[in-house]
Amino acid sequence: MSPSPARPDISGRAEIETLVNTFYERVRIDELLGFIFDEVAHTNWTTHLPKMYSFWETVLFRSGGYTGNPLAAHAKLVPLTEMGRPQFDRWLTVFRATVDDLFAGEKADHIKSCADDMANVIYARINGVADPRFDPANLTPEQRERYARYKEQPVTAP
Repeated sequence: MSPSPARPDISGRAEIETLVNTFYERVRIDELLGFIFDEVAHTNWTTHLPKMYSFWETVLFRSGGYTGNPLAAHAKLVPLTEMGRPQFDRWLTVFRATVDDLFAGEKADHIKSCADDMANVIYARINGVADPRFDPANLTPEQRERYARYKEQPVTAP
């Protein structure tokens, strides 16, 4: 997919910061998600936002220097609030809409796929349910294509 003239692709840290800042502005006013960040997790936005810049920069460009454990951060919230499929689906809806409002192109598409995968893994792990990515009925066309390519790779001995 080529970038739209009205919406550039994500090309570096500056675009990631714009995406993260806009996304969390939306999350904080979202009825289903906002209170989780502000009232349950008591998110320190001064430290959280730069951590998210590094996280997504690492995801997209392998250059963000992110260190952290997103699974543990989410798991500690399970006893405090609902962290079910509706919350993760809403997070994905807001994330995808934010990307689509700001960017278009290969990196924009890739960050949405990574967000889908990450949300599914974290949801499944913290809720002790089977990872929906492993049910072929739940795979997106892109995930099916990646899985098919992965299966075609020759197995090499160490």
